[in-house]
Amino acid sequence: MSFDAVLSDLDGVIRIFDDKVQDEIEARYGLPMRATAFRPDLIMPATLGRITERQWIEALTAELGGDERARQAAQEFGEVPFRVDEEVTAILAKLQETVPLIIVTNAMDTLDEHLDRLGLTYFADAVVSSAKVGVAKPDRRIYEIGAELAGVAPERCVFIDDRVENVEGARALGMTGIHYRGVADLAPLIG
Repeated sequence: MSFDAVLSDLDGVIRIFDDKVQDEIEARYGLPMRATAFRPDLIMPATLGRITERQWIEALTAELGGDERARQAAQEFGEVPFRVDEEVTAILAKLQETVPLIIVTNAMDTLDEHLDRLGLTYFADAVVSSAKVGVAKPDRRIYEIGAELAGVAPERCVFIDDRVENVEGARALGMTGIHYRGVADLAPLIG
């Protein structure tokens, strides 16, 4: 596989949220946390930088009923632990020795703080955050921004994401897309 830059998603590839904790919150409060929190009309304003993560949690609280139980559940859901996938970052760091690495992520206004907590502030050559650029995957513009920051044409980029629709969005622009389900999916990159 020939490429001049690697563009990678953050969540579900590099950063892993604790699904078990999310399940426990849903069970403890008996509320549809994931289905509500990630509903496009709730998540997209935060993802596009139109509202803050704090405002997203407030909107989630209101959607869940607005009472104290809903407030506590939404707060806990917003604080679900996350970690770095060390195997993935090792592979990406190796690739970065020869080509630029750009993180392209649908994120909220707290992304910089989260990258700092993960020790990833200076990991990539650049970060394209949907909350900062005002467009989100799979909008073609976010991929174009990533390619521009890498200094290469889109068709010379490999794009990695755990969501098929985001990979297809990159492919539509001429990028090589890798649908990430596990570390083995990155094998073609390291030959």
